Amino acid sequence: MKLAIRYYSRGGNTKRLAEAISSAVGVEAKPVSQPLTEDVDILFLGSSPYAFDVDDEVKKFISGITVSVGKAVNFSTSASLRSTKKYVEKLLAAKNIPMSDEEFSCPGSFAFLHKGRPNETDLTSAATFAKKLIS
Repeated sequence: MKLAIRYYSRGGNTKRLAEAISSAVGVEAKPVSQPLTEDVDILFLGSSPYAFDVDDEVKKFISGITVSVGKAVNFSTSASLRSTKKYVEKLLAAKNIPMSDEEFSCPGSFAFLHKGRPNETDLTSAATFAKKLIS
């Protein structure tokens, strides 16, 4: 099974989840600035909500997908405890890329909110989630 991991992270929270998933599934996590260059069965795509949407870098990455993606799996961090799934799913639908119903989301630290998150428990949970999804 061919896997890819891409993420966008301003403060490093989503990057930490991407790295935990990377360790769990044995695939390098790369920022969304690096496009997919070959077909994948599963794309783990990480982001955070910004102003009730996802960052333009995530939008640019998705719109630039030119390879086949079997399905995308959303993972996200947020200070507001909201997932990015509905935003990402809409963008992927425009490219005819299905999204898994399963996702991983956890709080991310921002200013004085959720200090220390994602924590070790969150990272372990993200890794377990990814392993389960590909098994």
